[in-house]
Amino acid sequence: MSLDVSPKLLADAERGQVREEDFVATVRTSLPYAYTLIASLAEELRNSKADFADNQTPPPSEAERGQLLRALASDAIRGSLERHFGVALAFMNCHRVAVFRPRDEGGETHTRFTSLRSQILNQSPEFRDC
Repeated sequence: MSLDVSPKLLADAERGQVREEDFVATVRTSLPYAYTLIASLAEELRNSKADFADNQTPPPSEAERGQLLRALASDAIRGSLERHFGVALAFMNCHRVAVFRPRDEGGETHTRFTSLRSQILNQSPEFRDC
C-alpha cells in the first residue's frame, strides 16, 4: 500500500470531498523520504538562480527508493506535490528527481533533462535492477 490513509480521509473520499491539503499531509506521513527530498529540492530551487535543482544521491535503502518510486509514479501524488511546492517534477533512473519552476517546464533545460538522450546518458549497470 502506498499511503496510510486515515479513516477520516477515507470517509471524505467516499463522500467525494477530499481536500488537497489533507491528501498532501497523508503523503508527507506515508512517504516521508520522498516528501522531504522534494521539499528540500524545492527550497534549494527557490533560494537559487539555477534552472533546476536535482538529487543524484541514491536513497539509503530500498524502502526509501520505493517511497520515491510510488510518489512519482502516481499522477495524483505527483500532481499534488507539484502544486503544493510550486514546482514541476522530472524523474529519471531510480532516484534522480529534479524540480523546475513551472514556467520553465517545456523549456530548453527541462526538455534536455527529460529527453531520450539524457535518459540514455544517465544509465549505468547499478540502475538495472532498481
